[in-house]
Amino acid sequence: MKFAPVLQKGHLVKRYKRFMADVLLPDGTTVTVHCPNSGFMKGLVDPGNPVWISRSPNEARRLKHTLEIVEVGGVKVGVNTQHPNLLVREALESGVLDIPFQGEIRREIKYGVNSRIDLLLEDLKGRPLYVEVKNVTLKEGSLALFPDSVTERGKKHLEEMMNVVKEGGRALMMYVVQRSDCESFSVARDIDPLYAEALGRAQAGGVELRAVQCVVDETEIKIDKPIDIRIFE
Repeated sequence: MKFAPVLQKGHLVKRYKRFMADVLLPDGTTVTVHCPNSGFMKGLVDPGNPVWISRSPNEARRLKHTLEIVEVGGVKVGVNTQHPNLLVREALESGVLDIPFQGEIRREIKYGVNSRIDLLLEDLKGRPLYVEVKNVTLKEGSLALFPDSVTERGKKHLEEMMNVVKEGGRALMMYVVQRSDCESFSVARDIDPLYAEALGRAQAGGVELRAVQCVVDETEIKIDKPIDIRIFE
């Protein structure tokens, strides 16, 4: 996924009201930007961190800019939660992800109890394959962790995915780590123990789990490689 037009660099002043942030630009002006991330963004929102922002072509939009990347310790981290679905779709279509499928990739399809699946595929045996995509930015040591805040919605998605398997379909939880400095993935059970418990039940119930790591810079973000999942060791 390439950024066009190119991103503008600045420095974070503060993030507030969950979906807003102030960014200091090189010319000394400060702009308020949309922060497309509902999580706590733990470890990313220290004032002074280098950031990159995009500008919307929609001049009617109240906040013209969007926070895309935060740099921490020399590592660029993609924070826009709207990108992982596109990243996974691109990786599926290009074959970067070893997930054989046939036909088209459908998006935002209704299923379960008032839910929408991120991507719906058909595997080579003709079974529906439901793919739920989660954005991951939190890192502790060499571990990428999800979630970074309590997520009742995420727990609901796991319950829905378990029902998919019970009904004879396939269900895949795909964790997209938008940073390149992690060795493996785990669940942040200290942040949301109920999500961790539900994830354990989901895996035992046949929900497939995958984690992939991205290469992130100011020109593009792309899925690079899978990383190990170490949840229940």
